Amino acid sequence: MLLELTQWLAQDIRAFSVFNYITLRAMLAALTALIVGLAMGPAVIRKLAELKIGQAVRQDGPQTHLIKTGTPTMGGALILIAIVIATLLWADLRNRFVWVVLIVTLGFGLIGWVDDYRKVVHRNPKGMSAKEKYAWQSLIGLGAAVYLAFSIPSQSNSEAIDLFLRWLGSGLNAELPPRADLIVPFFKHIAYPLGVFGFIVMSYLVIVGTSNAVNLTDGADGLAILPAVLVGGALGIFAYVTGNAVFARYLLIPYMPGAGELAVICGAIAGAGLAFLWFNTYPAQVFMGDVGALAIGGALGTIAIVVRQEIVLFVMGGIFVVETLSVMLQVGYFKYTRWRYGQGQRIFRMAPLHHHFEVGGVKESQVVVRFWIVTMMLVLIGLSTLKIR
Repeated sequence: MLLELTQWLAQDIRAFSVFNYITLRAMLAALTALIVGLAMGPAVIRKLAELKIGQAVRQDGPQTHLIKTGTPTMGGALILIAIVIATLLWADLRNRFVWVVLIVTLGFGLIGWVDDYRKVVHRNPKGMSAKEKYAWQSLIGLGAAVYLAFSIPSQSNSEAIDLFLRWLGSGLNAELPPRADLIVPFFKHIAYPLGVFGFIVMSYLVIVGTSNAVNLTDGADGLAILPAVLVGGALGIFAYVTGNAVFARYLLIPYMPGAGELAVICGAIAGAGLAFLWFNTYPAQVFMGDVGALAIGGALGTIAIVVRQEIVLFVMGGIFVVETLSVMLQVGYFKYTRWRYGQGQRIFRMAPLHHHFEVGGVKESQVVVRFWIVTMMLVLIGLSTLKIR
């Protein structure tokens, strides 16, 4: 929105041409989202409290969390508002990748809003049924995956449609161009062609998996939001270099026309996340809820696919991965031992993993800060893949 205005003004005043630089607009998007979040935060929290939209804490969770019952939730709406405002102001709205990320973000945010609403209205910590939530996530994730399968190897939507029609005409046998291959970090020339179906399946798993992973991690004050900010900021760097022909060639990564604009959305995610952390840090004044966690996870997964860094996302988001694996292992082992021995047994004191440490006597704030430090280390490892090949 403002980009078009500055481009028009630049015809007469050269100084306005500086806004054509993605780096500047990414920083302005971060600053805008931060200011919007900080300015609107108190009002949003008061409104949530007035509407009695309070958190229903699971009774089988850590006993120290019971005091959080009634704390306003659905604060993720504040994050979405800040992201959308900053993106619409500073991003190039003609960019197709900007819109697919926004659609996925808002789509998953809507699913989370419905889930949170049911938790609040019915006072049921479980919210939507797992099957219903997964079905809606799958619909959005699969739609985005199909679009990206043909959009990423193309330079425009018209080329994407032509590629899709050629694939149909070939009897679903045509391969995707090398730009859509799965990149293996730390190696110069190792990339695996996935094919159309492989690309769609992988993209679907990344989008839906990341969304749910962030949601599972969001179980302690500030635990999920700062890692999301750090990973989002790092993906912004990947987006910028991937969308720059010179940097992409120098760093031996695929050049993706238009991907650089996603740095603006990454800036908005970082700014909005930091603003939310202001109110979500221990002791939290508001919780993100599914409306924020599902949306941010979906956004990060989609951006990683566009910039062809799915494996790097897996590394940088290691905390999200470990938290998710802890739940899967706990549930799987419990069901197996109950079937095998007649009584379910557990691997961890409680899952997700952060609860395991809390039940073991580690303070919540200590768990959170240590998980932050681990994420910082993993993000630095992920960024090192830009040069170490």
